[in-house]
Amino acid sequence: MGAGSSTEAEREPLVGPSGAEPSRQPVSSGRVYGRRWLVLSLFSLLALMQGMVWNFWGPIQNSAALAYGFTKSDIAVLVLWGPVGFIPWLLFMWLMDKRGLRASLLLSAFLMLIGAALRSIPLTDLPLRRRLIHGGQLLNGLAGPTIMSAGPYLSTTWFAPDQRATATAVASLFCYLGSAASFVVGPLVVPSPNNTQKAPAMVAAVSVSFIRDRIQLVMYAELVAIAVLFAAVLVYFPSRPPMPPSVAAASQRLSYRSSICRLCSNFRFLMVALAYAVPTGVIAGWTGVLDMVLTPAKVSQDGRM
Repeated sequence: MGAGSSTEAEREPLVGPSGAEPSRQPVSSGRVYGRRWLVLSLFSLLALMQGMVWNFWGPIQNSAALAYGFTKSDIAVLVLWGPVGFIPWLLFMWLMDKRGLRASLLLSAFLMLIGAALRSIPLTDLPLRRRLIHGGQLLNGLAGPTIMSAGPYLSTTWFAPDQRATATAVASLFCYLGSAASFVVGPLVVPSPNNTQKAPAMVAAVSVSFIRDRIQLVMYAELVAIAVLFAAVLVYFPSRPPMPPSVAAASQRLSYRSSICRLCSNFRFLMVALAYAVPTGVIAGWTGVLDMVLTPAKVSQDGRM
């Protein structure tokens, strides 16, 4: 398996033209622009922040339980808001197809900004504060469909054929890098409940106050980073370059509805989607509650036994 050469059927496109060949704009030669790296950088940094916000609470679940009264079920639901955000994925894909990458990314960045702002409001009413945090996590999850799927579209639109694999890999991996970075940033800034170096009579009050302040500090920092990236996308993030980098980027696309119907009825596509979805879902579900799983094994959130 995998040793033989591919067959003609395997090399056919998953969604090919129906009937006549799709019309193409006359393109004598593709042209790439240096600004493509700026576009890729802005997109990748947004993906980094989306991943960090999604996986913020899992690595510090012990501190979050002490500071805000979160239960293990609350932490699991906070992680679950990321996958829940993919439910309206057809809407986001339609927006990207019809309005371009700028409009869809602006919407996703705006959802991330509002979500980060909601969870950063320093209320003393803990039940209301927890509800706002849940709402903020849901809004951040709604940015996931665009952030996690627009990499190939961006690379095709802006990059030459010999650079597409690199651009797609960078755009697609930064969201996972953000999830991994949360395991470093969270425990590094937010102490675990058993690390307070105070007198015994003041341990409870000081630890709760100090831990809550440190969590608030990280949320403020993430809010500022997302606000800066949203402003950068708003000021400059074109949907496409003045001239396409290749013939593929200039080709007329199939209609959105017919493409979805033909993909969903294509057995090879469904197998590829299943092969991607199952391990990705398992890994995402595991990493989001990894600290919770390891706590009974006496592994603290800062990695010490």
